[in-house]
Amino acid sequence: MSNTTIEIREIQPEDNPQIEAVIREVFIEYGLPLVGTAYADEETPQMFESYSGENEVYYVVVMDGKVEGGGGLKPLHGMEDEVFEIQKMYFSNRLRGKGFGKQLFERCLLKGKSLGFSRAYLETIPVLEEAIHIYESNGFTHLKGPLGSTGHFNCGIWMEKKL
Repeated sequence: MSNTTIEIREIQPEDNPQIEAVIREVFIEYGLPLVGTAYADEETPQMFESYSGENEVYYVVVMDGKVEGGGGLKPLHGMEDEVFEIQKMYFSNRLRGKGFGKQLFERCLLKGKSLGFSRAYLETIPVLEEAIHIYESNGFTHLKGPLGSTGHFNCGIWMEKKL
């Protein structure tokens, strides 16, 4: 029997260094492009502050007192009234495969719907096959190009879901 404790909660200021480390760790582990992605975003070192506006939230997954993953949502730049973007959803290899990505993803979808958005949008990188599978199994469909203006020119996969 495991004594591991895991919780999903909204980010706090003291979580910034830990979630930044998780995000950067995933990029290095998978050999993902660093420019034109979340790796280079100015908000990555200050996630609490970056998700403190109206109609946006960032959740962290805490395992035994340490942040091991997270994901959030914001109104999509250029389509703020109807579309939210699921952003910066990354998990350490210590947390992957335990179902928390799916739980966090579903929480983001419910939150976006409760905020009155009619569509959810996300961008990702083709090598992140596990994540793409979660998105597809939750009803996301592939688009031929990006929506809005995210600045993530190195993603290559764009998906949306009508709520």
